[in-house]
Amino acid sequence: MTARPSASTTWLSAPTAWLSIATLVATVATAGSLWFSLGLGLTPCDLCWYQRIAMYPLVVVFGVAAVEERPAVRRTALPLVAVGLSLAAYHSYLQATQEQCTLGGPCAAVQWQDPVLGLTIPNLSLAAFGLLAVLLVGTWRRF
Repeated sequence: MTARPSASTTWLSAPTAWLSIATLVATVATAGSLWFSLGLGLTPCDLCWYQRIAMYPLVVVFGVAAVEERPAVRRTALPLVAVGLSLAAYHSYLQATQEQCTLGGPCAAVQWQDPVLGLTIPNLSLAAFGLLAVLLVGTWRRF
């Protein structure tokens, strides 16, 4: 007779748990980006638009994968996460080191900054894509 794993071990090892968390992260990031533009009236720069293009489909991709228990979704999600992570890292770098951006928009300008942590919008995007990358690696190592 084999020992039954505990409930917390079972939950964390289930593909739906990792995919559900990824869906939640992508949903919060999408809602946040919409709040910045629609709620606060901030105009997204070119790099922000490209990051949104990478993030928005991830809500559906991870959501459907969580419902259908498909950890192989990483083949679909990984390119979007990698592109978004790269763009967010570059955007954060521009804001930290440049005053002007040659991409046709105010990409180097800080339009909003968190009053407590000092994070800018690209920093938040970088954190979201980074967390999604960690979750994808977690699904890879588990399944």
